[in-house]
Amino acid sequence: MTVVALSAETTTILLLNTSVVLSTMSRLSGYLHRTGKLIRDNASRMLRMEGAEEPSRAPKLLFTFNNHEDIQQFATGSDADVGGFSTVHFELDETTAQAQTNPHEKPSSPLDITVNRPTGKFWGEMKLNVRPGLEGRIRAGYAGFRSKPRPTLFGEMTDDVSNHEYLALRVRALGHPRTRNSYFVNLQTDGPITTDLWQHRLFFRRDDGGWEDIFIPFKDFVLTNAGELVPHQIKMYRERVRTVGISLLGGNSGVEGPYELGIDHISAVNAEDVTDASALEKVPTEGTQWERPPVL
Repeated sequence: MTVVALSAETTTILLLNTSVVLSTMSRLSGYLHRTGKLIRDNASRMLRMEGAEEPSRAPKLLFTFNNHEDIQQFATGSDADVGGFSTVHFELDETTAQAQTNPHEKPSSPLDITVNRPTGKFWGEMKLNVRPGLEGRIRAGYAGFRSKPRPTLFGEMTDDVSNHEYLALRVRALGHPRTRNSYFVNLQTDGPITTDLWQHRLFFRRDDGGWEDIFIPFKDFVLTNAGELVPHQIKMYRERVRTVGISLLGGNSGVEGPYELGIDHISAVNAEDVTDASALEKVPTEGTQWERPPVL
């Protein structure tokens, strides 16, 4: 038997090619999985004869953050991409998967929410300075994550939330207290201007780092572009929501420091699905929901 010795350069090339092939296969697998899901969902709707009856108002789960596959469906970004110094991480936090002391014990109030599974963890350091020579040219102080586009053989997958009133998020705010009032929820719909974002500030009722359910009326989102409020507001095209994300905008309020946000899931619901009526109460603001000043 002849043994062929490979040079270090040849071995490196083979390893790189193998890595490329595996990466391509992984993307293709996700592509085919989304296509199959789209076919199954459409077939299911046809069998149920949807459209011949009242639209469903049942809660609609959009995204979960409970395993590594869930986390991989999201992309991250920060001002470090253009010359800033903020850091961003989005990973699975398995420390939240701890058994309850008494699994039959009920929460004492709707605010006492227990999560006993892995969850998403969005964290980093918010900084406002920029690299030398970029002062006054770029705006620092932002970090965020959003769902990745979901292409299929039949076009991109989107979510129809036109039969729902609220975007519901189960989250918890950690990190430095100064950063907790600078989070925004971002929605991108299937429109002609890809830089348009529908935004709403994420208001927390708890300040102890506990889990809570937050409900944001879709009608209260405002249209923005490149971080600025669009002068002529239009109605959100809720029939085709492309991406959902959360960002921390410290540059808007001059806030920096360590930040951390835990997230369990995002869904679309209606008023009858909200068990805690106080969660729907408006938070007092000075100005619009989007323009609320930070609490320092």
